[in-house]
Amino acid sequence: MAPRYVADGALAETFEAVVANVARVVQGKDDAIRLAVCCMLAEGHLLIEDVPGVGKTTLAKALGSSVGCSWHRIQFTPDLLPSDVTGVTVYSRSTGAFEFRPGGIFANIVLGDEINRASPKTQSALLEAMQERQVTVDATTYPLPEPFMVIATQNPVEHEGTYPLPESQLDRFLMRISMGYPDRRAEVAMLHNHGDRRAGAPDELGAVVRAEDVAAMAEAVRLVHVAPAIGEYLVDLADATRRHPSLALGVSPRATLALQGAARARAAASGRGYVVPDDVKALAGPVIEHRLVLTPEAAISGIGPGDVLDQVLDRVPIPSGRAAGRSL
Repeated sequence: MAPRYVADGALAETFEAVVANVARVVQGKDDAIRLAVCCMLAEGHLLIEDVPGVGKTTLAKALGSSVGCSWHRIQFTPDLLPSDVTGVTVYSRSTGAFEFRPGGIFANIVLGDEINRASPKTQSALLEAMQERQVTVDATTYPLPEPFMVIATQNPVEHEGTYPLPESQLDRFLMRISMGYPDRRAEVAMLHNHGDRRAGAPDELGAVVRAEDVAAMAEAVRLVHVAPAIGEYLVDLADATRRHPSLALGVSPRATLALQGAARARAAASGRGYVVPDDVKALAGPVIEHRLVLTPEAAISGIGPGDVLDQVLDRVPIPSGRAAGRSL
């Protein structure tokens, strides 16, 4: 039986309201917006990778402004320290005791801008926060607020002054998406609507949902039904990547759970209380592709992770019939 919040259409309606609000400043990118909101409802973290100037930061800020909760921006630079992210313990002369001063990570939504410009040491400060929703400083653990989401942007690694994200960091991002250039119609509309820099800024968007609404939606998403056949399909996809000759590293069990969570969010946003194979296939690219590591031979031959994933999706049998849908 579908969760009430899904069955009565309230979740799908709220989902569309957030998408429409973000689309006011990010034009012609409905697919990217929908993926970002799905990622939020699946309680995951989002990595937006593309060339400069295509709206990565604007999308992240617009999503943060659409949710009535706390959000911080951290500009990642080569001299950024881990303590700038997590916080630091300092001595207070007024109280005569040590006090913890939270870093930028303490917010419901955290925008890590150009994350791959910081050193690997600083990037690693996010690992505990992204996986366990907590930060440990000087042997003391501090919980992060709920809901909690990291939205990171990065330029392609071949750009000067960037550090590639390690596999352990990439695996903590539920999705990686690209913005791409807008089509002609959207870019003309952008000139008309945003020619005045004071107009159409993400900061001027009003919130359309509260933090409590996001938490309620995420709870409803967790209750979306996944039939046993769909679960087996997810595991078969993961196993196929681990055995593929062109891959040195397939997807982890964390990735399998991530794909299931994302598929649940997509189903709920469509007004369904159950996952179908199309949900899994539609999100396999954003969820899985950035976790795949090619063998040197495959990389030299010019094959890409997306090509390998397409092969896996073509080869793994898709569950069909009642077993793949609403059976309970």
